[in-house]
Amino acid sequence: MRNRGATIIIENGRVALIKRTKPHVTYYVFPGGGIEEGETPEEAAIRETHEELGVLVRIQRTFKVLEYNGRQHFFFADIIGGKFGTGTGEEYSHTSVQRGKYEPIWIDIKELSSLDVRPKVIVDNLLAE
Repeated sequence: MRNRGATIIIENGRVALIKRTKPHVTYYVFPGGGIEEGETPEEAAIRETHEELGVLVRIQRTFKVLEYNGRQHFFFADIIGGKFGTGTGEEYSHTSVQRGKYEPIWIDIKELSSLDVRPKVIVDNLLAE
């Protein structure tokens, strides 16, 4: 279990997610990843979002902190630079069948409840706002 920072980016009624495709399962996650030593949750969310999506973001505010495989920090963020879909994180260079495929994707916010987005509690809270 590792503490993580993640972003929730909403533009034009769509949410930026990572589509994870592994053998026998497809699900979606918010961009983000592990907090490194000396890093704040916000700094980790910004770094990981850039690595995974290829965009630079500005944190707007904390959305939710929850215990889910470690402490998970979710932040609303805005894209301020970069190009969506050009991430160069290790997810794209160290591929394997077990690790699966990572695909940056925009999903209509109305479709979130019909997809396997993890953690589900974040989707539930997001749709309740």
